[in-house]
Amino acid sequence: MVLILGVSAGAGGARAVLTHSDQPHMPPIDRIHVPRRAGGSIEEPVLTAIHRMRAAAAERDEYISGTAVTCRSELQADAIRAAAGRADFAIVDEPLAQLRYLRFTGLLPATDSVLLYDLGSSGLTITHADCRTETILAGKRSTVLSGNGYDALLRWQLARSGISTDAHASREHRESLSRTRVVTAADADTGGRTVLTRSDLAALCEAGLHHSASFVRLLIEETGVQPGALALLGGCSRNPSLRADLAQLIGLPIVYDPEPEYVSARGAVLLCARRPSARLRMPRRGASVIAAPPGVGHRKLLAAVAVTATLGGAVAGLLSNDNSSARSPEQGTAPSTAHFIDGAPSWKPN
Repeated sequence: MVLILGVSAGAGGARAVLTHSDQPHMPPIDRIHVPRRAGGSIEEPVLTAIHRMRAAAAERDEYISGTAVTCRSELQADAIRAAAGRADFAIVDEPLAQLRYLRFTGLLPATDSVLLYDLGSSGLTITHADCRTETILAGKRSTVLSGNGYDALLRWQLARSGISTDAHASREHRESLSRTRVVTAADADTGGRTVLTRSDLAALCEAGLHHSASFVRLLIEETGVQPGALALLGGCSRNPSLRADLAQLIGLPIVYDPEPEYVSARGAVLLCARRPSARLRMPRRGASVIAAPPGVGHRKLLAAVAVTATLGGAVAGLLSNDNSSARSPEQGTAPSTAHFIDGAPSWKPN
């Protein structure tokens, strides 16, 4: 029995799955999620996850024949290698792992290229990949759209209703809205309660989704290749309203795995089983990350910077006030609203 351990490294922590080398799509033998502690390094949860999974396997008299860890950048890979010392595992490019797993499960349609839309806790990574050659055609990352940002906006909305909550509780509310249409939020200090709906979250996400749709269009313009599908990855894509809105905005067939946050780790299993000791990198056509696609005017670039600065400042302010009491609606300040001019977001306060 050949067991492979796949681990994905992310800003929010590490996820690991232990499974048979030829059955990564089946329910795993074991799995674990190790959150990243405040102020902790990205490699810390990765090594913790590996240690815990290997220890649990040893207790069951199981042997893990190979381990692979996905990384988004060379910086992440170098940090994990340095912290691991002489530990033996493969480093895998995350987009390659994601693409390999989606192809293995048959989720991808018969298409030449696909857009990998990975929405996680710290931001959004969009990768345009060639399915036949497993080559990155273009890629871009934005922090305008993120799980942490949505959590902060949820806390702002609750504060307007007189409900004070922390980051952990707001994240639980957001994740609950992926499973049900209505949740009740309570203030532990005052006993106050209010209702949050999936529509409330969709309204908070609307401006960010429009911004991400413009990112998608820019990538398609850069490569000159029309993708055949949009694969939604990362835990934030569990929300059905978000998936429906993206399908309408972007106009591409949606590919979605029931456990989008584990796609990277499952893809690492496939790659490790094939070449357990190699440094598995995805070939890239030209620059791996687009700073500014050709033909994009200064107006659009300035608009994108304004989006990042405005929402980033609002989120930072909310996070700094987590431990203070909630303000009344009259005291609160509404976040900016995105208005679109010629397809580029332009922000102004309400």
